[in-house]
Amino acid sequence: MSKRVVITGLGVLSPIGNDIPTFWNNLISGKSGIGPVTRFDASDFPTRIAGEVKGFDPLEYMDRKEARRMDRFVQFAVAASQNALKDAGIEIDREDPDRIGTYIGSGIGGLQTWEDQHRNLIEKGPRRVSPFFIPMMIANMAAGQVSISTGAKGPCSAAISACATGTHSIGDAANIIRRGDADVMIAGGTEATVTPMAFAGFCANQAMSRRNDEPERASRPFDKERDGFVMGEGAGILILESLDHALDRGAEIVAEVIGYGMSGDAYHLTAPAPEGEGAARSMKRALNEAGLKPEDVDYINAHGTSTGPNDKFETIAMKNVFGDHAYRLAVSSTKSMTGHLLGAAGGVEAIATALALKEKILPPTINYEYPDPDCDLDYIPNEARRVNVNVALSNSLGFGGHNATIALKAYDGAE
Repeated sequence: MSKRVVITGLGVLSPIGNDIPTFWNNLISGKSGIGPVTRFDASDFPTRIAGEVKGFDPLEYMDRKEARRMDRFVQFAVAASQNALKDAGIEIDREDPDRIGTYIGSGIGGLQTWEDQHRNLIEKGPRRVSPFFIPMMIANMAAGQVSISTGAKGPCSAAISACATGTHSIGDAANIIRRGDADVMIAGGTEATVTPMAFAGFCANQAMSRRNDEPERASRPFDKERDGFVMGEGAGILILESLDHALDRGAEIVAEVIGYGMSGDAYHLTAPAPEGEGAARSMKRALNEAGLKPEDVDYINAHGTSTGPNDKFETIAMKNVFGDHAYRLAVSSTKSMTGHLLGAAGGVEAIATALALKEKILPPTINYEYPDPDCDLDYIPNEARRVNVNVALSNSLGFGGHNATIALKAYDGAE
């Protein structure tokens, strides 16, 4: 019999807060975390703004030697996982570690490490490349280091599916619990790519906003004046548990994971399939797995990148899936505040969606000023909304045509 899966712990590092209360308060207050790039000199770049994690000290979570052997994206994952476990009240040394797993992905991995070590190779020669270069850089190391640092010995894996990574990780981890291979999974996404090479690449394909003089207004999903996404960094980690395990230990339940859908566009390297056809199939599969009718859904945390094609086609996809109900749905993109956290986006946005269900407050889409005829749904413009929301979806769509959707439900206490 398939097990029910619930969320019992949350850990976040983001441009709008490095703990859950700060993150949530800033989210529902409509506070932007976008500002000038400080991690490198971006003066020669067409885009000079980003959503950076501020005030993060890895030494609060690990010793100096460990920190030096981890790229920033891995440090983020370890820190957010520790916070999520604490939030859930789980001490792995008091549990069966074989029944606790790790599923944390990164869309790109240790790009800063790659840049630093490539510089050593060119300037100083191959003998000066660090022996830790490969294990610091590879994208699966977030899951590996979290497993090592926490002692979780259950299933350990990593999704790597560009901007869909975090949502794939959560959905796959939930399925591991459903089939009985673990009682608890530490799941989500992490990313730290505010680096010269990442900026050069995204600027070259003209994907990022150039609203450098108005950083807090630059990320404007679904708005007619949007001109590209704003890169962010951070980590979003959730503790998933079987309902039985959570109830046995008296855990506080944030929300329930009731469905997961995924699809491939089979269309283009970076552009979404016409009319969001792949995204629509992903949402339909999540609804089918959850046993939901379209009219059961109250809220969608959209992928909503603030790029022209994504926002238009995701809107069409929602209309194709939900029909007339699409106009009664509440939709928002929290990327308007955090920027686009790439592989970490799905994890952070799943946290936002779960908290919206728990607190009955829907976060807004800020910077929504100029309606776009192609984007004509209810995007919760500029101010949070109190509403008795019960079922929500969170969408993530990635380069390569990767689409992922999770369906969450407010936990009603029923066993």
